[in-house]
Amino acid sequence: MVMRASRLLSIVLLLQARGRMTAEQLARELEVSVRTIYRDVESLSLAGIPLYGEAGHDGGYRLVDGYRTRLTGLTADEAEALFLAGLPGPAADLGLGAVLATAQLKLKAALPDELSEGVGRVKERFHLDTSDWYVDPDSTAQLAAVVDATWSQRRIRMRYRRWAQPREVEREVAPYGLVLKSGRWYLVAESDGIRTYRVSQILRIQVLDNIFERPAGFDLAARWAEYLDDFDARRYHGDARIRLSTRALERLPHLLEPALVRAARDSAEPADRDGRIIVTMPMETVEHTAGLLLRLGADAEVLAPAELRGRMAEIATGLARIYRTNDAKGAVTEPQ
Repeated sequence: MVMRASRLLSIVLLLQARGRMTAEQLARELEVSVRTIYRDVESLSLAGIPLYGEAGHDGGYRLVDGYRTRLTGLTADEAEALFLAGLPGPAADLGLGAVLATAQLKLKAALPDELSEGVGRVKERFHLDTSDWYVDPDSTAQLAAVVDATWSQRRIRMRYRRWAQPREVEREVAPYGLVLKSGRWYLVAESDGIRTYRVSQILRIQVLDNIFERPAGFDLAARWAEYLDDFDARRYHGDARIRLSTRALERLPHLLEPALVRAARDSAEPADRDGRIIVTMPMETVEHTAGLLLRLGADAEVLAPAELRGRMAEIATGLARIYRTNDAKGAVTEPQ
């Protein structure tokens, strides 16, 4: 009964939003048979909804002109912003794809004509993609269960894979909220303090019957901002002084993360007589920082710390040995 009532409402909203639709179009949109649409339209007519059918090739069902529920109080910019805020990818991850589509349909159907046209243009001209370039999206196999537990405020028991040893651990947590960052889902939960877990690293999950109470005034956005600040503070271990060519300094935004680029630009010293510029950037491990600087090739020279400079020299020596060996064997030529 609830499902049929929802379908009847959807028919009315579709006709309000699109003007005229055939029974076949309605059936495809609502994923039911044409015969079901005929029965639903008859029920709507008996209920006093002013709709009528037009025969012929260009016929279909439509509402009597003027029959519309109007949503007042929204400006054109506000209505367009609401549609721009809809993220189809993340909504689908959360199991809310159909809900989002229905909500947008209801909103558009309730808007006055002048606003409805505006939000239509937004959907035609803007698409939001939250994923990173060159990175496969995270697996969301356990996301549905995490969402269910978060909504119902039930504790979860999970097996989690982390970076430290032991790699796999058992955790029982109270899920407070989910955050989507660069196409990856993170769970903010309480377990001997507020902790953050990457959803793709949850190997197994069990939603428990235990209900928990969220702390009064808990602010998910504020907590996430604190986590990011703490993460940056923990991952950096000292600074690296690097001598860059001007070309390398220009290429930094395309090769390194924004925090490193800002640090380099803020610390840049006047160019020396060779046109090179000395900058200071925070560094994580020696191996990680060496990997980043290799992207710059000979346009970057590490001055300090000595351990990082030595690691770069080892890598350069190894590369030179490989290419000298290949040259001795003869250059590889393309087939004729």
